[in-house]
Amino acid sequence: MTGHRAAHVAEAAEQLVGAPFRLHGRDPAIGLDCVGVVGAALSTAGGPVDLPNGYALRNTPSGDYRAWVARAGLIPASDAVEPGDILLARPGPAQLHLMVAISGGRFVHAHIGLRRVVATPGPPQWPVVAHWRLPPSPAAQGE
Repeated sequence: MTGHRAAHVAEAAEQLVGAPFRLHGRDPAIGLDCVGVVGAALSTAGGPVDLPNGYALRNTPSGDYRAWVARAGLIPASDAVEPGDILLARPGPAQLHLMVAISGGRFVHAHIGLRRVVATPGPPQWPVVAHWRLPPSPAAQGE
């Protein structure tokens, strides 16, 4: 089960719904892209997150995400998706996209076509390339 921090991530992501889309956006008032959505949501669970910059919408090398995912403290997950989990999907052959799982089997992500952050029902409509979550806090592990 996800911990207290994961619940904060899911709640924070859901509060971003409606924020405008902006490539490389990191401020919900000005705009967010999918990386900005994940960064804003994760920052509620433990401080600043060192996010990548300078990436393009397409032709993004798939290995670039591993370093910042590790710096964010995320760990690989292979079981069922839980609120607060982060998914990396592949909407097209040369495109990667991040989403945050929230309650009700939904996902929050920045939708370029709608030009805003949205919550969509699951399961994800694209192939999932990677699945991560925050590790349980020490207090949650003793429960």
